[in-house]
Amino acid sequence: MRTIQMVDLKSQYHRIKPEIDAAIFEVLESTKFIKGPQVEEFATNLAKYTGAGYVIPCANGTDALQIAMMALNLQPGDEVITATFTYAATAEVIALLGLKPVLVEVNPDTFCIDPASIEAAITPKTKAIVPVHLFGQCADMESIMAIAKKHNLYVIEDLAQAIGSVYTFSDGTKKQAGTIGHIGTTSFFPSKNLGCFGDGGALFTNDETLWQTIKMVANHGQRVQYYHEVIGVNSRLDTIQAAVLNVKLKYLDEYCAARQSVAAYYDKELANHPNFKIPYRDPKSTHVFHQYTLQVCGINRDELKKKLAEKGIPSMIYYPLPLHYQKAFGSENYHEGQFPISETLCKTVISLPISTEMDEEQLAFIVSELKQI
Repeated sequence: MRTIQMVDLKSQYHRIKPEIDAAIFEVLESTKFIKGPQVEEFATNLAKYTGAGYVIPCANGTDALQIAMMALNLQPGDEVITATFTYAATAEVIALLGLKPVLVEVNPDTFCIDPASIEAAITPKTKAIVPVHLFGQCADMESIMAIAKKHNLYVIEDLAQAIGSVYTFSDGTKKQAGTIGHIGTTSFFPSKNLGCFGDGGALFTNDETLWQTIKMVANHGQRVQYYHEVIGVNSRLDTIQAAVLNVKLKYLDEYCAARQSVAAYYDKELANHPNFKIPYRDPKSTHVFHQYTLQVCGINRDELKKKLAEKGIPSMIYYPLPLHYQKAFGSENYHEGQFPISETLCKTVISLPISTEMDEEQLAFIVSELKQI
């Protein structure tokens, strides 16, 4: 049996090696390492895939969030609402810009931000909402967009874990993650469903004016070289990474289907187990399973992780501490029990290996050992 990894990037690479190598070699031969034609080609292809009006590649997913908030001209002291159960980057960028992160509770089934909690947290200083499409499915975007419209707020989707996920509105309209809010932001970190061979990110918008502003902010605040209209940043996707992503984008649907197949196997084997709660599927959103995250019941999660490791089975805890427990985000201003769902999730979730290259032998071994433990 092949060694089990959380994400088997080597096997994924070897399956498309000739295409990847040719794409990289083309860039090396051209020596157009910055702003080569592959970058614009990738932006066009990704816009076509997602249905976004415009795609702006950038250096990484954290930059994408920062650029989005700068492009919306959010000012120090403005409040931005996001979930407490997520990776720190989402709130980190808010604080970095002198904005105030307002942390709220998540839905106990999807683990995504809870719309009722959003509405309860809105004040006259609230300017934006950042829903995170956690683990591979969309937050309740229909409700979130209705709240945003009611209170005249911006919505920045963080789809770093859910590219390719499709959300269905009550009228039957379907939109891809990242194309619903005012701006979408994503990461192409190697382990993502669409990952490059280094760092990379992108922003999505359907608003032409925002598109122009985002491009300007990401390019030192200039539309024309050496003429700087606003304070910007230097954030760009390099040509080699764009070339890699152009190849891998063709396989994204296949990658998502492979992850869904792994998830289905886990579901079948673990659905009725008394110690596990399998991931919930929101009927409004497809789930592309960036992570397959169980909740444990009646057992010690950390001891389980340790015993799995002893059997050669990796696992991950996303996330061991909610953001309101983190010193960087003013943990002294919150109290235990303030967000009970998120606090419980941090104690009970565990993510099993899931990747495009997993085979049934590996899956059978994982499930067998899991049950035995």
